[in-house]
Amino acid sequence: MGGRNVGVAVDFSSCSKAALRWASRNLARNGDKIILIHVCNSYQNEQGAVHLWEQSGSPFIPLTEFSNPHVTKTYGVSPDKETIEILTQVASQKGGVRIEVFAKIIYGDPAKKLHEAVDLVPLNCLVIGSRGLSTLKRALMGSVSTYIVNHVSCPVTVVKENM
Repeated sequence: MGGRNVGVAVDFSSCSKAALRWASRNLARNGDKIILIHVCNSYQNEQGAVHLWEQSGSPFIPLTEFSNPHVTKTYGVSPDKETIEILTQVASQKGGVRIEVFAKIIYGDPAKKLHEAVDLVPLNCLVIGSRGLSTLKRALMGSVSTYIVNHVSCPVTVVKENM
């Protein structure tokens, strides 16, 4: 019973979609849960219910609800069509393979909150996309993937967009 919790950091960019595709093809297996971890760092402008989850993040959101724009608006997030299509394909795999898909929305600094999510969820592993920043940009802005690789307690796979 109970498979692994495979975390995938998603910001709806092309590199995070590459990470999601990679995780679904190469890592997820029967009985696992793929848990999208999306960090909103501009939630301060949101009103209402978002503030209920400011500290601990949203509850697990099943794919059926994460596909509903009215529901996701409540959490202050707008997943794109391509991400939903990838997730739907993962969840509907045939041949006795059963993979559940959930999303968890967390609010704050991406590096810090992804680090916290590993233990909060808890995750057995985490897949994150690499934006491929130049050395200068990485030095100035920092790299979320580099921080995660060096600080979390579970295995991390960094996926480049062209993989």
